[in-house]
Amino acid sequence: MPKQILMEKLAKLAVEVGANVQKDQIVVINTPTQAAEIARMVTKFAYEAGAKKVIFNWRDELAGRYAYEYESVETLQDIPQYSIDKMHYVVDKNACVISIVSPIPGANKGVDPMKIQVSGVAASKALGFYREHMMGNRSQWTIIAASNPIWAKKVFPELEETEATEALWAAIFKASRVKEESDPISEWNHHNKALISHNKILNDYQFSSLHFSNSVGTDLTIKLVDNHVWSGGQETATTGVVFNPNIPTEENFTMPHKYGVNGKVVATKPLDYQGNLIEDFWLEFKDGKVVNYDAKKEKATLKNLLEFDEGSSYLGEVALIGHNSPISQANILFFNTLFDENASCHLALGRAYPMNIKGGTEMEVKDLEKFGYNNSMSHSDFMFGSDDMDIVGLTKDGTKIQIFKNGNFVI
Repeated sequence: MPKQILMEKLAKLAVEVGANVQKDQIVVINTPTQAAEIARMVTKFAYEAGAKKVIFNWRDELAGRYAYEYESVETLQDIPQYSIDKMHYVVDKNACVISIVSPIPGANKGVDPMKIQVSGVAASKALGFYREHMMGNRSQWTIIAASNPIWAKKVFPELEETEATEALWAAIFKASRVKEESDPISEWNHHNKALISHNKILNDYQFSSLHFSNSVGTDLTIKLVDNHVWSGGQETATTGVVFNPNIPTEENFTMPHKYGVNGKVVATKPLDYQGNLIEDFWLEFKDGKVVNYDAKKEKATLKNLLEFDEGSSYLGEVALIGHNSPISQANILFFNTLFDENASCHLALGRAYPMNIKGGTEMEVKDLEKFGYNNSMSHSDFMFGSDDMDIVGLTKDGTKIQIFKNGNFVI
């Protein structure tokens, strides 16, 4: 089947299952310039689904690098009022958001990390209201991916550029459950049922803590907040509309207690952060906070991540994914969190999701924090799963339950 038809299937999936665009709803598309072709397809399907208006936010990572190189620190910290007003419009109109990722790995290599940091902090502060709205599931949002030659050569360095680009498209389609022989919308309905089934099993246990261990050096205990909720697959916005935030997704995730994480975790995949790849890194936690760390590559970038704000050195998410998941079995390192996090158990430094506490989306931040919620302007996932990951859950009555054995669910 021609790539064009598979791209159309993915675009339609993003509209109908990902964002689940409602009649007369405003749709915002965040897209890089290199994903223009599929962005146009998403636009068409959004209008056909009944969208009232489609708004574009275009970006270009290679052109964006010049801002860091040539603008002063003061200019980088100046967030124009029109940018803030635009996000207020999105929130006030309860628009849904479809984001397309097509990364340029290493786009900011060699750029002064301090400039990237101050720019990111300034934007996060100015647009915090938008982050609260979207991460609180107050309207629908979803993310899909598009191939590009630079990213493709990073993933498939042994292939010629055109072949690599096509190979990456094929990998994206497969991971997103977009196939020639089936309807991806039907596939996702079935997939969501399986994820919801695992959520129910985990929610019924209401574990007090989880212990992770493997042969590469992870020995980590994570306390879970009281009344935690395991989520994964489809979510329900506070408006009542069901949507799928990530295409693809394989995870079941919940909320760690901010001050209840102790031990060491060793990352098993690189992390692309601020346009730089952090490789071969580990973190040591005490009472929830990272107290020691190292990385073989981009340690300064890891330092920036941990020092983004007070909450960025604490955890906001713990996610379980079996080593036998389709993305893991593909054995492809995508150098992008959307895919790599779905091939491996992962943790997120920074802000937690309010939906991972019963009634959390209706709570104020100060009330969430009483449960052990971590508030931050950042949320950065990193992968630490392996084929020998062992996970033991401790129930409130002290019973130990084996959750993972040899990298996969056993409950």
